[in-house]
Amino acid sequence: MTAGRRTWRGAKRALLGVALLVACLTAGCGEKSQATFERPPAPVTIAAAVAQDVPVYIEAVGKTVAREVVSIQPQVSGRITQIHFTDGADLKRGDVLFTIDPRPYQAQLNQAEGNLAQAEAALNLAKVNFDRVEKVSDPRAVSRQDYDAKKSAVETSQATVQQSRAAVENARLNLEYCTILSPINGRAGQRTVDAGNVVSANNGSLLVIQRLDPIYADFTVTESDLGAVQRNMEKQALRVQVWLPDDGTETREGKLTFLDNSVQEGTGTVKLRATLPNGDRRFWPGRFAKVRLILQTQRDAVLVPAGAPQLSAKGSFVYVIKPDSSAELRPVKLGQRQGEFVVIENGLKAYERIVVTGQLGVTPGGKVRIVQGADSGKTPSSGNPAAKS
Repeated sequence: MTAGRRTWRGAKRALLGVALLVACLTAGCGEKSQATFERPPAPVTIAAAVAQDVPVYIEAVGKTVAREVVSIQPQVSGRITQIHFTDGADLKRGDVLFTIDPRPYQAQLNQAEGNLAQAEAALNLAKVNFDRVEKVSDPRAVSRQDYDAKKSAVETSQATVQQSRAAVENARLNLEYCTILSPINGRAGQRTVDAGNVVSANNGSLLVIQRLDPIYADFTVTESDLGAVQRNMEKQALRVQVWLPDDGTETREGKLTFLDNSVQEGTGTVKLRATLPNGDRRFWPGRFAKVRLILQTQRDAVLVPAGAPQLSAKGSFVYVIKPDSSAELRPVKLGQRQGEFVVIENGLKAYERIVVTGQLGVTPGGKVRIVQGADSGKTPSSGNPAAKS
């Protein structure tokens, strides 16, 4: 009996030790598991929201159009004897373009001048004859019929002289039209005839000249934006910024100079035109361009980097960094894009710090670790709107 009790007590002590060991191991594993699932602070870059005056604008796609376009047509018929320019040349007003054979028109002018001289001689003779009968002292010496005939001869000769002078002027104009001049300053296109061709008066175009400086930018806005355009036009002349889609390095600023008088049926749009300088010929007629119409200036708008706002099922939001380095999810309403920045209409105040990059690792209320990044030091500027294109 004594040996049996000792064996049972030893087995009992062994089981108790195993139980204590399992309990200790279980407690240690739980602590280790809990420590393993704690999230470390998310690394993020941040920036402070800033307050700045920004433009309120409408953007559209437009087309550049030459300020003046002239189609050169011959005003007299004849053979072209000379061409005085090269295709694509810059022309000044009054530059000689074409010469039409002037000899037939010189002969017509000579003939007209001869007819004029003959008519003037006849007029002088008619006046002398009339003066003779008019100065006769005795009215009975000249019949009334002879008097009226002499007077009519003078009036007829005067009419003939007037017709002859008109013929001379017409012949002189036709001779001048043999030399075709540029009516504007502009750039020549490709001519459609060569020397030796016979052209007909007022038939067909010989050349098209376009004035490139200044140049127009034509674009449209929707009828829903028309009211805002009209209201702001009443206050001041509206500025327009234009840039080329394939070259966003520079914008060109001009003025809104035309608003059409009706909304186009079918499209619900209205046509506008801006005039801008183009001395460097950077804008070419017929090219598409991006246009920004500045309506007004929004004072002290809140701006953040464009990559900071995120989108959820409930709308846009940003992560705001609190003093204890925790992140607060803040719903915001976005405004217009301003280059690399975007306006926050409401939900955020100036100088609040927000997360710019690293949002995927952030949880609402979770801690963050701020690291320096390329975006953290940037500030908005009123620079090139083409930078975001």
